Amino acid sequence: MRRSGLAAYRAATVSERCSLTVSARNRHAPGSIAVLALIAAALPLGAQVRHTMFPPVRGTREMVGAANNFEVEAGFRILTQGGNAIDSGVATVLAAAVTEQARFGLGGEMPLLVKVAGKPVVAISGIGTAPAKATVEFFKNRKPESWEDEDRIAPIPTIGILTAPVPGVFDGLILALSRYGTMSFAQVVAPAIEYAHGFPIGEEFAAFIRGDQRFLELWPASKAFFIPGGIPPERGEIFREPTLGRTLRELVSVEKRASGNRGAKLRAVRDYFYKGKLARRMAAFCDSNGGLITYRDLAGFHADIDRPRSTTFRGYEIYKPGFWTQGPVMLEALNLLEGFNLKAMGHNSPEYLHTVIEVVKLAFADRDRYYGDPKFSHIPEEVLLSKEYAANRRKLIDPAHASLEHRPGTFAMPLELEKASKGARGGDRDTTCVNVVDRKGNVFSATPSGAWLPSVIAGDTGIPFSSRMQSFMLTQGHPNQLAPGKRPRVTLSPTIVLKDGKPFLALSTPGGDNQDQALLQVLLNIVEFNMSPQEAVEAPRFQSEHFYSSFGNHEFSPGRLSLESRIPKTTADKLTMLGHRVTIAGDWSNSSAPTVIEISEGVLQGGADPRRSRFIFGR
Repeated sequence: MRRSGLAAYRAATVSERCSLTVSARNRHAPGSIAVLALIAAALPLGAQVRHTMFPPVRGTREMVGAANNFEVEAGFRILTQGGNAIDSGVATVLAAAVTEQARFGLGGEMPLLVKVAGKPVVAISGIGTAPAKATVEFFKNRKPESWEDEDRIAPIPTIGILTAPVPGVFDGLILALSRYGTMSFAQVVAPAIEYAHGFPIGEEFAAFIRGDQRFLELWPASKAFFIPGGIPPERGEIFREPTLGRTLRELVSVEKRASGNRGAKLRAVRDYFYKGKLARRMAAFCDSNGGLITYRDLAGFHADIDRPRSTTFRGYEIYKPGFWTQGPVMLEALNLLEGFNLKAMGHNSPEYLHTVIEVVKLAFADRDRYYGDPKFSHIPEEVLLSKEYAANRRKLIDPAHASLEHRPGTFAMPLELEKASKGARGGDRDTTCVNVVDRKGNVFSATPSGAWLPSVIAGDTGIPFSSRMQSFMLTQGHPNQLAPGKRPRVTLSPTIVLKDGKPFLALSTPGGDNQDQALLQVLLNIVEFNMSPQEAVEAPRFQSEHFYSSFGNHEFSPGRLSLESRIPKTTADKLTMLGHRVTIAGDWSNSSAPTVIEISEGVLQGGADPRRSRFIFGR
């Protein structure tokens, strides 16, 4: 028997009441006001209904969050076929490498966190390394590329073939699939192959191609890939990637021909990419087009399984990839924030924002000075992540003044970072994010990136090269100084949070240097201010640029602070009075766009950021 509107509303959860309220408001029928009055009367005393731009997503079994419907469909297809979260996550990333090439491609890189039910969190470093020819001397003495303005030259190019490290994401995916997945490569790549045959291109992807047309036309393979027929695609057109599709089918054929068990077959797929004919074709393309990657660089590369770094905050355990990423920035920030009563300050109050911003400045200063590939440099991580260090650093925060200084910890020898040469602030063309939780409690959180537009396609392989080597420093003695075989310190930063030893959150985001600022604000919204994941990602955010950029000329922008305009003007004025160099962005302008999955008492809740129309689905 169907319940009356009021009876149904009383039986609903508070979140479901939000949906009923929105429906009533949109009905515009006689009696709507009366219905709303009944709804208001039915609310528990003190209850607050909070509306979101995107509807809340809930489930009890599994959930996939990514950038578009194609990627989420790929991940869910695998779950429906019996795969686990790792199988699903790998399929989702492969689908992104086809449908989201404006921001990520198969020649890119990816840090990954995996939590298998009942086992510890592990990190996988699918970060490509610098080729043997990539030396400090080479880049200091290089001539400008044809597309570079002489007065805007970054030490390492921001685009083009010279800035390409060895592709890392593919080995990271195969490693994750082999160790923690259950399916074959053919199964997880099937959706990506299907999309490579053709999918309706979105406005952003099409706009990136139009904007980058001049560069893409310099490279015949890139022009053929992105501008077939010489005309950039329009939104909604069927976009086909025949060369990439052929490469993916080649890899499936290698798996089918290989002998042995599932692991041996996956190794054969991996070796075809890094040691087989595909590797030789990529190397030959680089050799004939002035690139640095050789067959030996490809054959010598291996993704790694690593120990994640972690801290505790208010009873939660937060896990990030190691110091080869900027992930520990968030851990340092949480250690600093633990000494403040953030709830008492009030969400996004001037005091709260000033405190979090000043904490972010200190954490990023340590990143700028001390983070890099631990295989090449000693990273003082025990100190950086200690509660005692945070307690001492916390004393530097002045509640009445914004710092305009760059203040890394002083327990090591000072190192003067190179100031930016004249020219525009460097910037990346960004990244994507994938988060998956399955019914058994397995968790996959990844930040695939690199090989974004404008990219150089490696000939007939359809694989775009990354431009991640621009993130290296050339400063002598810096932990992130360029060296052959070394990983650049990346901004990519997936996150897994545990509560009582069990998964509580999986969250990741695009956004370059802003990633850990955005994720920090989202996490605090959830654990400090009791927001739902959707409310947490939609809440207005700040973006500090008080750090050395990870891209281009590595510019330092002291005090620069962007506030979304939904933050009240009175708050912005107060922050300006404290010394922050405030600019006001649009309502939904700050660059990161997370997806978040919360796991609590058998219920999954998802959050998808409308800033870039993230997608999330659960059941």
